[in-house]
Amino acid sequence: MLRILLTGSNGLLGQKIVYAALKRNDIQLLATSKGENRLHAKAGYQYASMDITNADEVTAIVENFKPHCIINTAAMTNVDACEKDQENCWKMNVEAVKTMTELCQRHNIHFIHLSTDFVFDGEKGNYSEEDVPNPLSHYARSKYESEKVVQQAKIDAAVLRTIIIYGVVDDKQRSNVVIWTINSLRQQKDINVISDQIRSPTLAEDLADACVQAALKRATGIYHVSGSETISILDMVNRTADFFQLDKKYIHPITTAQLNQPAKRPLLTGFNIDKAKRELNFRPHTLQQGLEIVKKQLEN
Repeated sequence: MLRILLTGSNGLLGQKIVYAALKRNDIQLLATSKGENRLHAKAGYQYASMDITNADEVTAIVENFKPHCIINTAAMTNVDACEKDQENCWKMNVEAVKTMTELCQRHNIHFIHLSTDFVFDGEKGNYSEEDVPNPLSHYARSKYESEKVVQQAKIDAAVLRTIIIYGVVDDKQRSNVVIWTINSLRQQKDINVISDQIRSPTLAEDLADACVQAALKRATGIYHVSGSETISILDMVNRTADFFQLDKKYIHPITTAQLNQPAKRPLLTGFNIDKAKRELNFRPHTLQQGLEIVKKQLEN
């Protein structure tokens, strides 16, 4: 049995990793997050409340559970909030990772760390694992710094970079581009949608499967894991509206410059995902297939 300790299990990706692990009989899972367990399924795995910025708490839980692998999905990911509260961003995204990698080194634990397309400056697009990051925001700098922490630790570790995750959490409360689009248009609310940012939308289930595969294979190095279609956020929103047969007259295109957000975003990302396909057997759904999965989950 592979013992996996998961951080951030209440988040969208965290929940999907729990469900991916529950489908297998060769994984023993300890899911952790701050506060109470927000998943509907409570059986088949253990849960503990854990604050990743509390080093003593993390140490006690790791040394008690003795995982073979830690999958770290917990992070401060609100890009503008990170720009405004740089200290807490660094605590969660860098200092907490240092604590975990030190424990991994001490106990020979495999570490899987989630990162982002935002480590790149968006000048080029279709980024490969060999491309050199150039972060534009404090959030992006914190994630790039965390990658370096992982790579410099003397441990077996994989960094999985991803892009614009979408999907449905159990309580249907957490938002992402797809859910925000559906809810806003159903309520006939006007929405400003960025027209000049190009991304590869990633279904949360696909990324979760890649995380589980990386754990089972004890993968090392950097992997780019995202959807295979590179489209504008506006196109993503329009396609979501079309799929759910919602009125697009409420969608108003806006440029990044017009939106004038506190944190700078890369305009053009998208990944070359060949390595993940080859080494992690990664097979992402198309956006159309992903929306079908979302629709089924929203109906349940």
